[in-house]
Amino acid sequence: MEALRKRFDYLFTSTRGLALTAIAIISLVTAIWGMLSGPMVEWGVRDVVVRLFGMKLVQAEREGRIVMLYHTIAMTVVAIEVYFITGIVKMKRHEQKMINATVTVGYLTSIIFGLIFGYFGHNFIFHGLFLVGQTLVFFAGILLTVALWPWRKEYLLPPDSPKSKTKNGVDLERVAFFVMAVATLISASFGAITGSFWGNGHETFLAEDLIRTPNKTMLQKAIIGHLHIMVTLVAVALTLIVGIWMDFKGILHKIAMPLMIIGTIVITIGANSVVWVSWAHTTIYVGSVFVMLAALMYVIYSWDKLIKDRIAELGIKKPNGWQKFKA
Repeated sequence: MEALRKRFDYLFTSTRGLALTAIAIISLVTAIWGMLSGPMVEWGVRDVVVRLFGMKLVQAEREGRIVMLYHTIAMTVVAIEVYFITGIVKMKRHEQKMINATVTVGYLTSIIFGLIFGYFGHNFIFHGLFLVGQTLVFFAGILLTVALWPWRKEYLLPPDSPKSKTKNGVDLERVAFFVMAVATLISASFGAITGSFWGNGHETFLAEDLIRTPNKTMLQKAIIGHLHIMVTLVAVALTLIVGIWMDFKGILHKIAMPLMIIGTIVITIGANSVVWVSWAHTTIYVGSVFVMLAALMYVIYSWDKLIKDRIAELGIKKPNGWQKFKA
């Protein structure tokens, strides 16, 4: 019993345990639900899986089921990134616990009841609980945004810090996390507002089915914009997380963080304005240039760091060009 308690504490209280649990859940969902499409249909595997688990699949509801599946997995991926952020970015211990607990209950509620509703019969109580889970994840995002507030005195950097900062010592890396969190909340709200019109004279669709459609409705544009900005912000968050892991600092860091902040803001404005203005994609391209330049600064830094670390492991004091290339 003591060993079980320790395992439970590890899986649901530590950063690594929480991330491991969420990754395991995504792997399980991918393994099972991945057998419902692609060549598995022709091979007869889907029919076996459907009978084995008692799924209730109606072909006319396929798009709706996939939308539910997308969102349950997305909630879990966001939760994993939240765990990493609360584990590596400075914040108060009680803030970390509250954020992690809220997002954990949120994504578990979302993925469990969302998949039950989508694939095992349409009990709308389960759909309501799916929405409750999404709401909790959103609330966890609000808590995270508050905890990331970069202008607190205790989070200011010293004058000799190698990290990117303002003249007043405000940590621009923390500002980048904060901007990303705010942009995610805004973009999630944009998707929720669009989703509130679902079923109001509108048929469910998948964004990839509209790629070659020249004329799109406002709702279709809104869904496509929501999809793309959320994926982009997940990538921005991951880049910032890996940057901290690699101890990204120095002149490249001082160049990258302002670029990342500007790029995140511009892309968010562009993606969320795609419904109303024709030049939204141009705005997205401009923002993407800033974000990609910031990512390039990180790639250059990380390659240089990996080469230096490997050279140090080999004990080479004055490496030549070939030795650096091999490292």
